[in-house]
Amino acid sequence: MTRKSYAEQLEDLRENVLNMGKTVHERLDQALEAMIQVDVEWADEIGKGDDQIDETYVDIERKCSDLLALQQPVASDLRLITASFKIITDIERIGDKVVNLTDYTKLIKDKRILDQEDMLKLGNFASRMLEDALECYNLQSAEDAREIVERDDDMDQMCEKSTNKILGHLIEKESETLDTEEATRLGQQVSTELLTIRDLERVADHATNIAARTIYLVTSTRELI
Repeated sequence: MTRKSYAEQLEDLRENVLNMGKTVHERLDQALEAMIQVDVEWADEIGKGDDQIDETYVDIERKCSDLLALQQPVASDLRLITASFKIITDIERIGDKVVNLTDYTKLIKDKRILDQEDMLKLGNFASRMLEDALECYNLQSAEDAREIVERDDDMDQMCEKSTNKILGHLIEKESETLDTEEATRLGQQVSTELLTIRDLERVADHATNIAARTIYLVTSTRELI
């Protein structure tokens, strides 16, 4: 294998990672929109697409393994391969969270505790973090990647505020007399919304990981991984 073809394989790897990330990002935005609209049929279709993401992950994983086994990567190439392998793991896990969001959509039956605007704000913030993290990987921008890492604290604070709002509503309702059916519905709604917040926070965490891997790729420092 010539050095040129090896360079082409590295470029293919980078493009494959970006394409996988773009697909998952699009699915995330669709899942958020389906949830806001409570479109159960759309959510179900989005959820079915996860098998394709898993297949893509396995294919890129194999390519990473082949490059490591068949070549002798220099330091910068080795960082690209290992960082890419870690990044697709985070992308795949975001894909799993997308499936969770589609499942939660199917459970929405009553008026939400957290209003649509607040939930959409959380979702859009996490989505933007993922989009920007992928762009940092594409451009190999360590400076912008560090800015994304800092955003994770903002996401954590937003999620904590939303969680407290839901728990406050639950405490308020517990002071009322609810029949069994009302209590069951309330418990399911609280659980669904808390799980939604948790998974959006996890999306942001994985986006942060992608940014941290990019910093390692560019600078070779392991400060955040």
